[in-house]
Amino acid sequence: MFELLDSINHWHWLAFGLALLAVELLGTAGYFLWLGLSALIVGAVLTVVPMSWQLQWTSFGAFSLITTWLWWRRQLSQDKRSDSRRQLNQKEKQLIGEVVTLSEDFPSGKGRIKLGDTTWTARSDTPLQAGTQVVVTDVDGIVLTIKQKN
Repeated sequence: MFELLDSINHWHWLAFGLALLAVELLGTAGYFLWLGLSALIVGAVLTVVPMSWQLQWTSFGAFSLITTWLWWRRQLSQDKRSDSRRQLNQKEKQLIGEVVTLSEDFPSGKGRIKLGDTTWTARSDTPLQAGTQVVVTDVDGIVLTIKQKN
């Protein structure tokens, strides 16, 4: 077994890297991309620097961890930026700017309003009469802030 591991050269690592990249083409969502890239890096380094099989596999593991971690950091920061602008499946963000006609009197402070097919807790600085059109100006958790439409 050790003779087999000692016989691994840069061509084996390059072929292994390309095979992992080919598996990635089957739709594994990036899991094999960074492993394949790491194997290609080990193959490239092995063409220049002779390494024992133990160091080759340690390098592969280290490169895999590093490339995956770098991708994860980049993706996380990109997701955080896009989440702040995204409104899909974030009902509360979609409610800002909605105009509602009150069906009952709304006291100053907190009360409930019907918006669409749901009743929401709402906050208003002034008392409002039934039939008044109000606009949603802010959302704080599950509490809407409303004011009279001008």
